[in-house]
Amino acid sequence: MYKLVKPLLFSMDPEAAHHTVSGGLRSFCKLWGGKRLLRTAYGCEHPALRREVFGLTFRNPVGLAAGFDKNAEYVEEMAALGFGFIEIGTVTPRPQPGNERPRLFRLVDDRALINRMGFNNQGVDVAATRLRQLKNRENLVIGGNIGKNKLTPNEEAVSDYIQCFDALFDVVDYFVVNVSSPNTPGLRALQEKEPLTHILNTLQQRNRKGGVSRPILLKIAPDLTHDQLDDIIEIVRETGIAGVIATNTTIGREGLRSGERLTAEAGGVSGMPLAARATEVIRYLATQSGHAFPIIGVGGIHTPEDAAEKIAAGATLVQLYTGFIYEGPGLIKRICKKLVAG
Repeated sequence: MYKLVKPLLFSMDPEAAHHTVSGGLRSFCKLWGGKRLLRTAYGCEHPALRREVFGLTFRNPVGLAAGFDKNAEYVEEMAALGFGFIEIGTVTPRPQPGNERPRLFRLVDDRALINRMGFNNQGVDVAATRLRQLKNRENLVIGGNIGKNKLTPNEEAVSDYIQCFDALFDVVDYFVVNVSSPNTPGLRALQEKEPLTHILNTLQQRNRKGGVSRPILLKIAPDLTHDQLDDIIEIVRETGIAGVIATNTTIGREGLRSGERLTAEAGGVSGMPLAARATEVIRYLATQSGHAFPIIGVGGIHTPEDAAEKIAAGATLVQLYTGFIYEGPGLIKRICKKLVAG
């Protein structure tokens, strides 16, 4: 089915196509039997797919990466397509429009995207309200990806992360601290050891209050050096956070074939050009840390073999975004079947 509609979708502006697909999916799921039909077509249930990771039970290890459902609008719909977990966001304390359009570009020859969305979202309170109103979470794990507002100085960034953390605490199962997007000016400076340790330690202190805690993960850029990755390993150990998501989009442009007009666009590259580097980062973190913490692998997963490669490198779970757009929802089931087959 997706092969039939993909040419039409790819003839549209990428952001418009995203809203068309998401809105259409929501409408279909409102029909009697709509969700059940999607689960039958795209779901894959098997005991071998279950994962116990940082204290949570995942029905399968294939998740939707942050960025697709920024405002927690399509959680139930994405679950019906077979995802084992959904990560909403990135959300910020206050609503913000993000960068000017156009801000999302397809690099078809590279099976990639460039985005400079800029944390466009309706604010953390809107996302929290939607998650409270979910009728049936269906044993679905939901993550909350949190960031800072563009106008918040880096010296005050911790307050933005605290506000998002507090607002989502009761409605998500885990948190992801996003300091690695290339599309908010100065954000990646927060990956440096001192400010990052401060943010994570502050959240961990709040996390230990009231007898309940949530796993906190850190999403990192693929453009870090080995020395910086060593610092990440040390920071995870020092702060006691639950794990790492590797990786966000890259600012690199090496090897792209889609033409200078497109590849010169500012923003982060996702999709196939990121695959090898993301796997390299996963393998380095896993090896150098002695597999001391779970890693969620994301970046360039377009086939079941790509997902298996990330897991072989040291990832416990994987996430899709660009591959989901290029390959369609059937990719989730194909990956799950591959993992069951071994």
